[in-house]
Amino acid sequence: MGLYTVFADWARRHGVDSAVLSFGSLPADQVEKFRAQFEADKAKVQAGGPPIITAGSDDWYSGPGESDRYWLALKNRFEGDGWPSERVSSVDHSSSTVVAHTPRPDRTHWDSKGLVVGYVQSGKTTNFTAVIAKLADVQYRLVIVLSGIHNGLRRQTQVRLDQYLKDLNPDRWVTLTEESRDFVKPAHDVAAVLSAEKTVLAVVKKNAAVLGKLIKWLDTPNGRKALESAAVLVVDDEADQASVATGRINPLIRRLLSLMPRSTYVGYTATPFANVFVDPTQDDMYPKSFILNLPRPDGYFGPETIFGRDSVESEAADEQGPPDGYDMVRYIAEDDVPLLRPGSKEPPEGFTPTMIDELVTSVRWFWLATAARRARGDHGHSTMLIHTSVKIAVHESYRAPLEGLQRRALAGLASGRAEIIDEWRELWELESSRVPAEDFDRKQNSFDEVLPHLDEVISATRIVLDNYRSQDRLDYSDPSVVAIAVGGNTLSRGLTLEGLVVSFFVRGATAYDTLLQMGRWFGYRTGFEDLPRIWMTPSLAAAFRHLATVEYEMRDDIDRYQRENLTPTQVAVRIRTHPALRITAKMGAAQPAFISYAGRRLQTRYFHRDDTEWLEGNLQAAESLVQDAVLRGGLENENVGSARLIRDVPVSLVKQFLSRYQVHEDSPDLDPTLMVKYIDQQLTSDPPSLATWSVAVVIGEGGSAKLGGLDVNYSVRSRLADGQLERADIKTLMSKQDRALDLGITPAEARAKSESELVALRNADPVCRDRGLLVLYLIDPTSEPVNQKQGADATRTALGAVGPVVGMGITFPGDVRTKSIQATHVAVDLTDVESENVDEALDVDTEEMS
Repeated sequence: MGLYTVFADWARRHGVDSAVLSFGSLPADQVEKFRAQFEADKAKVQAGGPPIITAGSDDWYSGPGESDRYWLALKNRFEGDGWPSERVSSVDHSSSTVVAHTPRPDRTHWDSKGLVVGYVQSGKTTNFTAVIAKLADVQYRLVIVLSGIHNGLRRQTQVRLDQYLKDLNPDRWVTLTEESRDFVKPAHDVAAVLSAEKTVLAVVKKNAAVLGKLIKWLDTPNGRKALESAAVLVVDDEADQASVATGRINPLIRRLLSLMPRSTYVGYTATPFANVFVDPTQDDMYPKSFILNLPRPDGYFGPETIFGRDSVESEAADEQGPPDGYDMVRYIAEDDVPLLRPGSKEPPEGFTPTMIDELVTSVRWFWLATAARRARGDHGHSTMLIHTSVKIAVHESYRAPLEGLQRRALAGLASGRAEIIDEWRELWELESSRVPAEDFDRKQNSFDEVLPHLDEVISATRIVLDNYRSQDRLDYSDPSVVAIAVGGNTLSRGLTLEGLVVSFFVRGATAYDTLLQMGRWFGYRTGFEDLPRIWMTPSLAAAFRHLATVEYEMRDDIDRYQRENLTPTQVAVRIRTHPALRITAKMGAAQPAFISYAGRRLQTRYFHRDDTEWLEGNLQAAESLVQDAVLRGGLENENVGSARLIRDVPVSLVKQFLSRYQVHEDSPDLDPTLMVKYIDQQLTSDPPSLATWSVAVVIGEGGSAKLGGLDVNYSVRSRLADGQLERADIKTLMSKQDRALDLGITPAEARAKSESELVALRNADPVCRDRGLLVLYLIDPTSEPVNQKQGADATRTALGAVGPVVGMGITFPGDVRTKSIQATHVAVDLTDVESENVDEALDVDTEEMS
């Protein structure tokens, strides 16, 4: 072991200044070289991704060292498993980031609570395995993993940690639990088990009886004495489940942590809503020390990839807008749901599901997709999920119909009848064309390549009913498992469905966290990225799209801690609300957050295309605004490129328009009532603003038209072909140049500027910095896709409205830090929370004790 390795190890545990003093017998220039190297190594940890949060704690961790036995063994295992170097580096950096947020381990006392936000079905276990290894390398002596509430997840986690930790250093780990056994009281007391040379590991289910036994074993005079000098890590997997706002488990976890003077609690979840709503003023589980995002892994299929999302205020605007998702979602009519599950007041016993066309097609596509994987040389596990109800009797009712479908499919193929083969061919060619394999850099298989594998795949398929009473559970211990899993809660959190290709999902849910955790289709689909499909109702698909937007905003809020050097006791995470969904059943201390329209641009995206009264009302509101603005004496009406611009419009006319204009209910941020409240606030501010406005009417690319007496042309905005019958989604209304119509620059100049540059330009203009811009679009009710004749994108179709559609874009001047109004987000109130510098407090304690 080199001298620098010893220096770095000492510096990580006790601080670099202490290391310099300890190496005082060496030449000063050599010690200074060691110091510089240590600082450089620490900077590498910070440079590998988002900068490390240092508010409230020391920069102590420079990444793993050459003598780190646990991490180096784990890293070698990853490499031996064939992981690419980029993936190993990502895990290394993200886990070092978590470790760097924990207190420096030479402290005598600490109580650290952090939260790590991952993605559903992606990488959380790998990250906390690496964190455990690295903290064991800096002398953490006890690791407790709280692993969900079901035996299946606890066993799965135990097996992973045995493989990647214990088995790699069997002489350095003491395990208190096994694959088949949760915690039971050991024969030896705590003092006998804990040692300076070994790390103790327990993987414990979040169960009151089990936690009670663990606490009883630790809470003895000898146990408490042994814990005084032991650094303890508690990893809470699925930290929003059972750990927060529960009558039994939450107090037990807090009691467990209270026994440990040197405790680091790190919660892991993909749905942190309940965790960030814990009351931060109470002695509870609020993540006061840090909240971190795990990086989004390459190749990960998340809500945004599948469902797309809406634009949010924090992202820079571009002409393309946010992603729309791949064409992987197929719709089940809302009226057909009663055919697939009994109503809430109907007895589940005796229910028989109807094998509607969509269900039959989904199963047949599962078999085709699995056969395609086999044709590609992929013999991995392949799973279909059918999730319609939590009731076991309903699960059981699906076995006979599915087995019957399997028998008929095999008989049809065996018959060799041309019309049957053609049905399979038609389905393959239709579906495989909707998500091109070329998008994922692979060549699509022909049906003739798929067909030879189809009979074998169907024959190998097991129908598995997976619920807490079932003996026939999902088991991937055999090679090349092909399974159709019918289940409820046991399949809805934590457990990985290997090779999930198709999901048929009509399970109801009323909260963000419940829905996201049910999304077992999120994860990796390496080698078959083009094949996954999901069948669900349009309302569920819309809810998942909203959740993709919520997740994007939430992660940006969390990244703000790193960008601005803040802690969760200084700024709370805000979560966007939804008119029909609760965020979580555990809203805790959440209160309405506040939002400023300053510096923002907003635009209508959704319209009721079949509601004549709704469309006519908006048209009349726009007609009145333009007529009154033009008729008002002294107003300037000018052509500015692609629009007619009316300057110096009194705010009263704009407020009147906003009070009459109706916004689709799926656009809660574009709330005219909130905008009017904000305008009124700015009118009475010091100095006042928004007393006058500019109103522009865009001259579109369609046929000639009039709006409020002005000659214009219709704008053409086709809609997304998303299966929505009543709602039209045009995605993007405003172009970048439209946001600068009153700034005196050319369209080309506007397009060349970023969103932030346009905001700065408006705020620097002596006139525009105090006035808003309202842009109106008269949209052609037909609005065919622009490139229809050249083979338009299949994701778009004609708008097909029953009358002219009025779109509205609005741009506010100002700095985002100006006054705000209550809006559509919630967060905890941090007013009475002291911002605690943990390390400074501990330094004081240490000085007083010395």
